[in-house]
Amino acid sequence: QVQLVESGGSLVQPGGSLRLSCTANGRFNVMGWYRQAPGKQRELVATITVSGSTNFADSVAGRFTISRDNAKNTVYLQMNSLKPEDTAVYYCHAQNRLLNTFWGQGTQVTVSS
Repeated sequence: QVQLVESGGSLVQPGGSLRLSCTANGRFNVMGWYRQAPGKQRELVATITVSGSTNFADSVAGRFTISRDNAKNTVYLQMNSLKPEDTAVYYCHAQNRLLNTFWGQGTQVTVSS
């Protein structure tokens, strides 16, 4: 059974930083993060392939970075210059070579003064 274990969500002030981590119990071709704010659809934040190719939502490009440690099956999301509109539940996402997708349980990020 696939398991994606997330950590790092918290309350932070506007302009602050947070780092999210997600560890999988296996190797996945693509790993990344999506988020869902109250009353909104889940949306892409960033993804990274096993070879290191990245993709970012326009709303976070230049503020967030994504990286992974393939030896640890772990993906990281470094979030800087956080804004109140970044408040959401952040979900770890993983996709294998068969294009099967898996989700973590979600971690809450709240940006508020």
